[in-house]
Amino acid sequence: MSRTQGNNAATALEAGAILPASPAAIERAAAALRSGRLVVFPTETVYGLGGDATDPAAVAAIFAAKGRPSFNPLIAHLPDLEAASREAVFPALAVRLAERFWPGPLTLVLPRRADSRIALLCSAGLDSVALRVPAQPVARALLQAVGRPVAAPSANRSGRISPTRAEHAAEELGGAVALYLDDGPTAIGLESTVVSLVGPEPLLLRPGGLPLEEIEALAGPLGRLESSGSRAARLSPGLLASHYAPSKPLRLESTAVAPDEALLAFGPEVPAGAAATINLSPTGDTREAAAHLFEALRRLDAGPGRAIAAMAVPAEGLGLAIRDRLARAAAPRG
Repeated sequence: MSRTQGNNAATALEAGAILPASPAAIERAAAALRSGRLVVFPTETVYGLGGDATDPAAVAAIFAAKGRPSFNPLIAHLPDLEAASREAVFPALAVRLAERFWPGPLTLVLPRRADSRIALLCSAGLDSVALRVPAQPVARALLQAVGRPVAAPSANRSGRISPTRAEHAAEELGGAVALYLDDGPTAIGLESTVVSLVGPEPLLLRPGGLPLEEIEALAGPLGRLESSGSRAARLSPGLLASHYAPSKPLRLESTAVAPDEALLAFGPEVPAGAAATINLSPTGDTREAAAHLFEALRRLDAGPGRAIAAMAVPAEGLGLAIRDRLARAAAPRG
């Protein structure tokens, strides 16, 4: 076997390796995250599928690995309240909840700071961010080493059982992940409780590992998310459906564009004549398109043109999620 073949074989063996969570393994995982790769790591709730929350391409890779049917908001994990405060606006109640329950199994949905580093794709284009400071020592050490927010939904394929052991996550995700940090079974085994503080009253979006009674003892009674099923999943951990849509009308499956329309393009063949054009992926790569989607919509919405025309994206890979997001953005508004 040649040296090149040996190196390739070693790389293949290393991809998806399960490593005991030693300091050296944590540093290796942090380096992988900083380079845009995915890492599975333990929290006190379940094992998370981590990616750099500031890197749209890494966030898109999370969606691809999980096979998520739509771009649901993801929770960004941080090492402490100080780091979280750089990404979101903390009203007084949020500060009290964070000081009482962080680190721990509580996720807070808060207004996004204008200078937040978290990618729009991570929050599904919303003006809010979902933040958590985990209590698990390995998770905290990893977040300190990475030095940036880490998006981390549960480390399983979408719709499957959330993993409480590293080997469970590896069975689900295999080589889609650079490495798996193993620190044994998780302590709680249930996802975090999610509370939104972006509306007129605190709202429970998801019950979870922190008992509701403990939260309400400090915050008072919480409202409940009235929606259920897939619509609630799209909203959690965020806002109303109208907040997903640009202010301009959006026209789908466009093959031509009017001079007073902005164009959301895809692929190498783009019609001319638009008031403004942004191509999600000139090469037709749906993962690249996903990484740019929300930023492109915002830029086109703020730019010239009375409306936005969107070219078709194929219903494959992350194209399914892009099509779902655009269909909801173009839906009639009541």
